[in-house]
Amino acid sequence: MVLPDRICVGAISGSFGLQGEVRLKSFCAEPEAIADYGPLYTEDGSRSFTIRLTRPVAGGLGARLSGIRTKEEGDALRGTSLYADRSKLPSLPDDEFYHADLIGLEARDPGGVVIGQVAAVHNHGAGDILELTGPGLKTALLVPFTLAVVPTVDLASRRVIVDLPEGLD
Repeated sequence: MVLPDRICVGAISGSFGLQGEVRLKSFCAEPEAIADYGPLYTEDGSRSFTIRLTRPVAGGLGARLSGIRTKEEGDALRGTSLYADRSKLPSLPDDEFYHADLIGLEARDPGGVVIGQVAAVHNHGAGDILELTGPGLKTALLVPFTLAVVPTVDLASRRVIVDLPEGLD
């Protein structure tokens, strides 16, 4: 369970070297900024780490985490997501959103009919994709998170307007 007011900013993808250095995958717009938001916490908040970046490495950033001294300790953290306190993250412009804020929003079409809700936000390199689920959908519906398809995001009302492209409705 993710603690409230924390945002996932990266993940540990394994150890790097023999002295406890790890390979980090940063989800930040500026990957190196992940070190500025510490301490970073595990998903359940049971552990926290301060981070010192060491070098760029294939597939991410090399880093030293407080309390991690051996390759085995680094390997044991493989797959661990890292969360920062929201208060340490920068404010976003009006047209940008943290993925965590989108998940759970009700999705309606432009006429106000409920489509479902945002179950996840994916990004495979070509832009964000919203995964919509709901009782009226046989399978999850994937829609591009673009201004043309999602013209309105209203965090206060906890809803998005989704103008489904031809063939998806």
